[in-house]
Amino acid sequence: MITKAELDILITLSNNNNREWFADHKKEFQQHEKKAKAFFQEVYEDLGKLDSLEKMQVFRIYRDVRFSKDKSPYKSHFSVGFTRTKPLLRGGYYLHIEPGASFVGGGFWEPNAEDLNRIRKEIEMDDEEIRAIISDPVFIENFGTLQGDELKTAPKGFDKTHPAIDLIRKKQYLVSRSFTDKEVISPNFQKEVIATFLAMRPFFDYMSDVLSTNLNGESLY
Repeated sequence: MITKAELDILITLSNNNNREWFADHKKEFQQHEKKAKAFFQEVYEDLGKLDSLEKMQVFRIYRDVRFSKDKSPYKSHFSVGFTRTKPLLRGGYYLHIEPGASFVGGGFWEPNAEDLNRIRKEIEMDDEEIRAIISDPVFIENFGTLQGDELKTAPKGFDKTHPAIDLIRKKQYLVSRSFTDKEVISPNFQKEVIATFLAMRPFFDYMSDVLSTNLNGESLY
């Protein structure tokens, strides 16, 4: 379980985000980080029984400040990503633990140009299937709506008056569900995380089918 102690250490770190404090409290912090990593491992093992996963990546607490105006050296959250087995399975799962801002997310954060164009072409040709997925009550209950940055107008080569232009102009295709601190430290949190990941599967399976075939529906692999 994630406990109040893990949330508290993140709050304390956020309020003392400097190398001197971290050096003095590193052992204490690492004890809580270890518990978070153990939780992530359990989620990985449970999810791996239900999906084919390529890898788990626990993100480091250290921030890359080279190109950031914010020079705070540490993140104020624990986070992990789970990648599905490519090339046939696409989509990534993400779990973010942060006091007051925890969430479970997933999708296609930075699709390469080829994949993005393939998704747009599929939606241009027929948006009925993805509309059905994102309007399903289970999807709406968990995620509300499809999220992600989008262009202000149509991408080059696409008609700005197309009925599906709201989906075509997206640059990212993401979903997320927020959790309160009370939910995060509850005994049922792990089950809720897994259930939320599974609610992404119809969306992931659609994208996997699109990205592993050409416009004629012929397999690329």
